[in-house]
Amino acid sequence: MPKQLILCDCSGSQSIDAKALSEASGLPCSRLHSALCTAETGAAAKAIEGGDAIICCTQERRIFEEIAADLGVDPPAFLDLRDRAGWSDDPAPKLPKMSALVAEATLAAHPDKTVDVVSEGLCLIIGTAEAALPAAEKLSPVLGVTVLLTDGSDPPENRDFDAIRGRIVQATGALGGFSLRLDALQQVDPGGRGALRWTAPRTGGQTGCDIILDLSGATPLFPAPEKREGYLRADPGSLTAVADAILAASQLVGTFEKPLYVALEPLLCAHSRAGQTGCTKCLDICPTGAITPAGDHVGIDPMICAGCGACAARCPSGAITYDAPPPDMILRRIQTLASAYRKAGGAAPRLLVHDAGFGAEMIRLAARHGRGLPADVIPMEVSALAGFGHAEILAALASGFAEVALMLSPTTERDAPEAETELARAMAGGHPVRLLDPAEPDALCDALHDTAPPPPLSEPVLPMGSRRQVARLAARALNPGAETLDLPATAPYGAVLVDAGACTLCLSCVSLCPSGALLDNEDLPQLRFQEDACLQCGICATICPEKAITLEPRLNLADSALGQVVLNEEEPFACVECGVLFGSKSTIERITEKLAGKHALFATSEAARMIRMCENCRITAQFNAADNPFAMGERPRPRTTEDYLSKRKDH
Repeated sequence: MPKQLILCDCSGSQSIDAKALSEASGLPCSRLHSALCTAETGAAAKAIEGGDAIICCTQERRIFEEIAADLGVDPPAFLDLRDRAGWSDDPAPKLPKMSALVAEATLAAHPDKTVDVVSEGLCLIIGTAEAALPAAEKLSPVLGVTVLLTDGSDPPENRDFDAIRGRIVQATGALGGFSLRLDALQQVDPGGRGALRWTAPRTGGQTGCDIILDLSGATPLFPAPEKREGYLRADPGSLTAVADAILAASQLVGTFEKPLYVALEPLLCAHSRAGQTGCTKCLDICPTGAITPAGDHVGIDPMICAGCGACAARCPSGAITYDAPPPDMILRRIQTLASAYRKAGGAAPRLLVHDAGFGAEMIRLAARHGRGLPADVIPMEVSALAGFGHAEILAALASGFAEVALMLSPTTERDAPEAETELARAMAGGHPVRLLDPAEPDALCDALHDTAPPPPLSEPVLPMGSRRQVARLAARALNPGAETLDLPATAPYGAVLVDAGACTLCLSCVSLCPSGALLDNEDLPQLRFQEDACLQCGICATICPEKAITLEPRLNLADSALGQVVLNEEEPFACVECGVLFGSKSTIERITEKLAGKHALFATSEAARMIRMCENCRITAQFNAADNPFAMGERPRPRTTEDYLSKRKDH
């Protein structure tokens, strides 16, 4: 049964043409209500009971979900048409934008992948006695509390919780699995009369807990502490912050679902080969330290990963992909928005990418108190703003968007969006790509209303494949007639340049190239290169003993980038004995010059001639030589039973 749009003009504050929207979206629409969340809740209940309703308002979502609960049915789907489209001072028609938002809302949702995290409520509170002990007294009835005192205070008399003193030297883990190592560890000695005493300090103490409440006011134990689940940190001087942290800690008991944000394919990773470090983009960008080297590839701790998506956006090989939702779902949403907008009569849409917190609230405030979004600006909410990289930006422009803007939030990790937008601009053929960092809703409105974007791509395309393939196809469409594009130094696309005079064709680069961009030729001494596969990881330049390799960041849009070209080749050398081709002529001649008559093993002309032989002929020559190294003495006669018996008789 098709979904039905349940429309409301919110007391006549917006204009919606129900008939036109139904024709454009292909979905049936209800009559246009005016007070669906108040006087007309009966109509809402009837629609919800039918099980196919999409409530086109999210402000009073709680009310509609309560109606569904009272009816004993699943809650309806929701779509915000009012704040994102209807409430706008732009006089242009809103139908194309509304139709695009409806089309996106009807896409099938991707199920999230999760893992269970169990917290038994073991809580470590860190801080001075003044800050930590009152918090421990409040939490001890609901959690298993241990207080780590950071000052020189005496042991507390309250024995409802444990108390220790010491210095944390290492902390790892996340909610349900923290591990700490402490030096100068002192515990309470509960025996004897009078005040409690501390035991003698000892080093190398180990402890674990499920929750850490840090009231020390010192340097955080972890990078990006606000992203470390189970680690609660508050300013001990702020009563409100401490109270909020205590309340949050009290709720962290039970089994929780931890999303698995990213997927890793180690075989594609270009981190290192043979101990030579190559790509470190994900290691450099990860704010929480969830990514660590693991041999030739990297490893990702899903318990520490906060799902910012920056690693997936920056990964050149596709070894790391954002999986909540996967990249193909993002591309499908982009293409759906663009095509539905054009189908409904729109011409030049602009895409505004934002997060579910700050960005969504800015749009709501701009709609209620400001000019709202322009009619041609389509908002797209994503779960990981930093994961919206150059491939997605280029895909949006190639799909028909005239402009792509990313709205940053105060909690957004800036490094990845800034690098990815710079790369996207270099590949976008002049189409605008912007980062918006508005401090208030009016600033957002001004940035969008006061900008006239250029026309979109005249013939939109549908980029498909991996993120690298999508980026390449989109760049070709956005740069008609161009053969190569200059890219920033950190770009994951480019060429390998070889100094033929220095290269000896040792092929070390071929054996270590993680993407197979550098290849040899089994029949001839050649170094070949496929530019489309090059990740610009730099391992080849690092490993080259002659330092004959340099990298050139660029995007080759010609078809030649998909094939193999010869970077260096030499005349093969023919075996002086059988004529079989082996090695390169210059290499054999160089070895002969350095060894013939100058090394003990090649002192004679016959021995030196073996250098110019293939492997098979060299072995044959050595075997037949007078001083054959494979020769053995006369084979000893096998001992028999008679030999043993005669030996006994002699004794």
